[in-house]
Amino acid sequence: MQLTEEEALPTLRDGSVLGGHRVAWGSNYTFLVELDAGPDRSIRAVYKPRDGERPLYDFPRRSLYKRELAAFRLSRALGWPDVPLTVVRDGPYGIGSMQLYVEADPEITYFDLVDDRSEELRRVAVFDLLANNADRKAGHCLLDAEGRIWSIDHGLTFHPSFKVRTVMLELWGEAVPEPLLDDLAALEGRLEAGEALATELVEALSELEVEALRHRLRLMLEHRALPRLDPRRNVPWPWV
Repeated sequence: MQLTEEEALPTLRDGSVLGGHRVAWGSNYTFLVELDAGPDRSIRAVYKPRDGERPLYDFPRRSLYKRELAAFRLSRALGWPDVPLTVVRDGPYGIGSMQLYVEADPEITYFDLVDDRSEELRRVAVFDLLANNADRKAGHCLLDAEGRIWSIDHGLTFHPSFKVRTVMLELWGEAVPEPLLDDLAALEGRLEAGEALATELVEALSELEVEALRHRLRLMLEHRALPRLDPRRNVPWPWV
């Protein structure tokens, strides 16, 4: 029986790692692990240890795992997109992010979904602009068995300088729908210094990065549209 998020959270946070294996693709160390959820029960999770991160010239070293947590917290504050339950904890290779694993067909990516699920994917695109996602590949949009779209892999986010790279070319230049603008407007007060959400984000990001997030939010509310980007600079490689 599959656990709810509420039931899975204690295991994700504190459950013993029973085993697992390294995911072969990706430049940083990523593990699919199994966590002990009690007698005859377990859950699977994606574990990204801090010490397995490849140094980058433009992101602070050993910070990507915390950006995964910040993206999860921001998505929950907005109510979209769906980002799997994520915590930061110790694991077999030290501290890192631990994210509830989503059962999905790896052959189905953004490119297979965009024609029929553009409304849901638009939320992902708006979120990526807000979070300054520098690595929105097609395979970072998952379709689970119930037909729910999940957004994953948010390690390259929240840089204070504009870094958006995305395969979502079809959505570039589109107006942000009014309901999403309403949600963004409601978020503005919650990002003020001293508010609970701002405090949670500062635990994962720098003060400069949180202030840059506030600035991007103000610009998005002013311009009310996704930007038209340069396909030679603002598309990640590889695409998938």
